[in-house]
Amino acid sequence: MDIYIYMYIYYESLSLPGFLPSEITSTPIITMFIQLLPLIIIFFLTLPLLWFILNKGSKSQKSSTKSDVLPKRYPIIGSIFAIVSNQSNRVQWITQILQNCPSATYTLHLVFGYHQILTANPDNVQHILKTHFNNYPKGYFFINVFFDFLGNGIFNVDGESWKFERQVSSHEFNTKSLRKFVETVVDTELHDRLIPTLSDAASGKTVIDLQDVLQRFAFDNVCKIAFGYDPACLLPSLPQSQFADAFEDATHLSSQRFRTPLSITWRMKRFFNVGSEKKLKIAISQVRDFAKKIVREKKQELANNSSLESVDLLSRFLASGHSDEDFATDIVISFILAGRDTTSAALTWFFWLIHKHPEVEKEILKEIKEKSDMPVYEEVKDMVYIHASLCEAMRLYPPVPTDSKLAVEDDVLPDGTVVKKGTLLTYAPYAMGRMEKIWGSDWAEFNPERWLQRDEAGKRGFVGRDPYTYPVFQAGPRICLGKEMAFLQMKRLVAGILRRFKVESAVEEGFQPVFVAYLTAKMKGGFPIKVEERGQLD
Repeated sequence: MDIYIYMYIYYESLSLPGFLPSEITSTPIITMFIQLLPLIIIFFLTLPLLWFILNKGSKSQKSSTKSDVLPKRYPIIGSIFAIVSNQSNRVQWITQILQNCPSATYTLHLVFGYHQILTANPDNVQHILKTHFNNYPKGYFFINVFFDFLGNGIFNVDGESWKFERQVSSHEFNTKSLRKFVETVVDTELHDRLIPTLSDAASGKTVIDLQDVLQRFAFDNVCKIAFGYDPACLLPSLPQSQFADAFEDATHLSSQRFRTPLSITWRMKRFFNVGSEKKLKIAISQVRDFAKKIVREKKQELANNSSLESVDLLSRFLASGHSDEDFATDIVISFILAGRDTTSAALTWFFWLIHKHPEVEKEILKEIKEKSDMPVYEEVKDMVYIHASLCEAMRLYPPVPTDSKLAVEDDVLPDGTVVKKGTLLTYAPYAMGRMEKIWGSDWAEFNPERWLQRDEAGKRGFVGRDPYTYPVFQAGPRICLGKEMAFLQMKRLVAGILRRFKVESAVEEGFQPVFVAYLTAKMKGGFPIKVEERGQLD
């Protein structure tokens, strides 16, 4: 998260009501400069000291003790040096801090007395996401940072707008829609595109990036089910997609704003249209042009035939009276983000873990063989061991490693942590999956069996955790609507791939992939694999 949240709050206090980031270019430059002058002065006064301390600290690496894990704080500037020096490994750093706090909650001291509360405490998470839900919306900080990219889409709004969008979206996730999704959309993409792509890689003994292939698969799926549109991104030739590249840039550069040492930095770059903000503006323009094309085609389709048999998510929004093109475009972008990046991230790490744990793969293959005679939907629903393996993979590598809310009023968390109005609270699923108090001393092990238990007849059954202990899909009123759809898609894909192919990592022995967090998690540099035809399962 942006370590200078206090600067953003200061900036907002100077703004007129309703002042949005997209309107900043209408502000006279002299007025803007006067507003930002205090922040500019602070930046240039602290920069030399910051540079000196960080460089001095990097020259002498000492072995850390438990007491050294918690960041040091200083008068006025708080823990700014520790925060800046850990920007590249922020998620892992937060995890280390919370593992060393008795209540798994830590108040991070920022500059001038501002705070950010970090937590991996299930009671606190339930308090934030459910019990006191109305006191912890996304808040203006998150919304304004991502407004250029996500606009008023469901993942970037609060209050009545969020309620309306969620209500309309919920119709897309009933049992009938889920069955159709698995039996037609996912199965078609699997057999017509994914399997031929992997077959070509196997016959040609070529190395492919599984992360890229999975993103293409998920992108085609979400566009088909949500908008009735087929982008045909996943073909054996793996065609270059301008939209996919632009979407990746928009996602990465938007989330980069959080890690910028000063909010003013990206704001000034956006105002002058330079550097990363210029690149972001171009990427967003390309993404929005693509999304608008989908909206216009859908409007035309509805105009030509208002009684379509197949009603998708976009059709529902347009038919609800919200046919404004910009609003519909925001909806499209938000659902592409949700459908493309989360499942592909989860599956990328799943296949890495399966590669490292052949004993788990063996159990998965056994289950695939046992269920092979069942109809597709029932087969996928009944795959208990694969479901457990996916949950275990997401425990260690959640698609959304951290999420934040903004306190509307003063409050006290269940563990006694005092929350002041305007404080940013960050709960960390990545850290929660690594807490010994929650998962036991073997928390670091990839063990799907922790999600299973056998009945008297010896049949395995899935035993879930409550969503506040395992908030991978959020929890409370904002729990992910697409949770079941995501599991169905992932389980069908896993069964479809492993039934036909053996997936082997193409990296050197001992290589450990790097977990990086943007809006969603990624495997840095992708996941290069080799594919081998498996033949008949024994």
